[in-house]
Amino acid sequence: MSDQLIKPQTLRGFRDFLPETMMAREELLKHVNTVFQHYGFSPIDTPALEYSEILLGKGGNESDKQLFRFIDQGDRDVAMRFDLTVPFARFAAQYAQQLGTPFKRSHIGKVWRGERPARGRFREFMQCDFDTIGTESTAADLETVLVIHDLLTTLGFENFTIRINHRQVLNGLLDQLNLIEHSVPVLRALDKLAKIGEAAVIKEMGETAGVTPEQGAEILKLCSLEGTASEVLESAKENLANSELGSAGVGVLTGLVQQAIEAGVPESRLAIDLSIARGLDYYTGTIFETFLGDLPEIGSVCSGGRYDNLAGLFTKQKLPGVGASLGLDRLLAAMEELKLIASKSCPSQVMILQFDAQFLGRCYAIARMLQQSGINVEVYPEAKGLGKQFKHAERRQIRFAIIAGEDELSANQVQVKDLQTGQQKAVEISELANTLNSQLSE
Repeated sequence: MSDQLIKPQTLRGFRDFLPETMMAREELLKHVNTVFQHYGFSPIDTPALEYSEILLGKGGNESDKQLFRFIDQGDRDVAMRFDLTVPFARFAAQYAQQLGTPFKRSHIGKVWRGERPARGRFREFMQCDFDTIGTESTAADLETVLVIHDLLTTLGFENFTIRINHRQVLNGLLDQLNLIEHSVPVLRALDKLAKIGEAAVIKEMGETAGVTPEQGAEILKLCSLEGTASEVLESAKENLANSELGSAGVGVLTGLVQQAIEAGVPESRLAIDLSIARGLDYYTGTIFETFLGDLPEIGSVCSGGRYDNLAGLFTKQKLPGVGASLGLDRLLAAMEELKLIASKSCPSQVMILQFDAQFLGRCYAIARMLQQSGINVEVYPEAKGLGKQFKHAERRQIRFAIIAGEDELSANQVQVKDLQTGQQKAVEISELANTLNSQLSE
C-alpha cells in the first residue's frame, strides 16, 4: 500500500457543506416544507437513477448532453435525473390509478447536470419541486404563482419579481411568421437571450431554424415589450390580433395576473416577460421565472410551467401538469451573498461543562431533562479545565454554559452562565428548564 496521501478535494461543480451552511439549508427546508403543506402538496421521492430512456429527449438536446449517463453493473443504460419533473411524470403514469387525480406532490431532492459551473450554478444541486397533475384548470396555474410568492416571502425576501409568459403567445407569433414548425429550436435560442444577447440569438435562430434577420427582429420586438403587466398584455394583444393561438395565450395571462392580484399578490411582484421561453422542450403553456431584485444576475431562483403532454410519453391516460422548482442551492448562495443567513454552526443552545468525571451520569441526566423540555443540549466530553470548555462553547456560539460541580449537585443546584452577557447565577435543578426556556424566548 502506498504511503503517499490522497489529496482531499471535491470535484469541480460539486460542493461540501460545512455545518454553518448546512444549518442554514435545513432551516430553509423547514420553511419550504411548511409552505408546501399549507397548500396540500403530498411529499414523494424517486430514485436518483432512472433508465436513460426515461430522461432522454425530454428536456432537449442540451439536457441530453448534460446527463450523467453510464452502463451499470447489470448492463443497464441508466442516467442520473437532471430535474425532478421528468421522474414525476414517470411516477404519475405509474401510480395514477392508485393516487387519483388531480394529485398534488412536493419533492425535495438532488439533481445532476454536467453543465459548466458558474456563480450560483453547480453540477449537483438541490431542487424543491411542487406540481399538480391531472387537471387543465388555470386554478392550478394560479396556485403555482401563489406558492412561488409565498415561498419567497416566507424565506425573508421582499424585493423579487415573478416573470410570467405563455408558450401560446410565442407560438402565436411564430405562426404569424410561418415559423411554427420550427418552434423548438427558435424557443431554445430565445431562452439564451439574457446570456448571449440579441445578435447571437438571431444568428442561432437562423442557423438552427432558418429564421431570417427580419423575422428574428420581429420575434425580439415582441419579446422586448416593457411596462406593467397590463400594458405589456395590451401591446401583445394588438401584435397578435391575427393569431388565434397567440390571442388565446394572452387571454390566459390576462386572467392569471388579475386573479393573482385578487388573491393578494402585489402587482409590483408580477411581470409579463414575453422573452422567457424555458429551454426545456416539455413546457406547453404558462411558464414562470423568479428573479431577486437585489441580485438579478444570479438567475432565476424559482422556475417552472405547464407541461400537458409529458406524462403522455409513459401512459395513454391524459395527465396534464403544472408546477415549479425552487433552486435551493442557488437561493442559498444568494442569501449568503446578501448576508441574509445568520452565522451559526451548532444547534446546541446549552452546554453542560464537565467538572469532574464522577458526575458524568448526573450531567447527562440534567441534559436529558432539558432535551425533553425542547432545549438543545450537549455535554462536554472531557473533564478538562473550565476555561477551555467555556472557550469551546463560545466558539460554537452556544448561549448558556452550565456548571455542575460537587457543591452545586449536593444542593440540587447548578450554576448557569449566560455567555452573551457574562452573567452567572445559581438555579435549582427543578427550575432549570423553565429558567432557560424563559431566557431563550426573550
